[in-house]
Amino acid sequence: QVQLVESGGGLVQPGGSLRLSCAASGRAFSDYAVGWFRQAPGKEREFVAGFSWGSGSTFYADSVKGRFTFSRDNAKNTVYLQMNSLKPEDTAVYYCAAAFHLYYTGSPSRTDFGSWGQGTQVTVSS
Repeated sequence: QVQLVESGGGLVQPGGSLRLSCAASGRAFSDYAVGWFRQAPGKEREFVAGFSWGSGSTFYADSVKGRFTFSRDNAKNTVYLQMNSLKPEDTAVYYCAAAFHLYYTGSPSRTDFGSWGQGTQVTVSS
């Protein structure tokens, strides 16, 4: 089982940027699909961005395409979510999730992922 720890959240003004990090321990990220999800108050947890095991392809939700960038550093066993041009509607708790040998295309379901971090709060407000 892989353990995940997110960091990098905070308060930022609209139009600003943040970079979230997700560090894995226990297993190598190379064996896992990884996804960033977010959950706003009163809303369902939704897929934001991630990459599929096997293909290594990266996917984004339509709401963040062109603004968010997913990347990974295998040497550090860490993935990142660079968030630019942030909007108030991006405000949510952001979670990193991993699934062993999961191949997916498009937007995976949260139920596909068995390992989750504790979440980090992102607040976009003036």
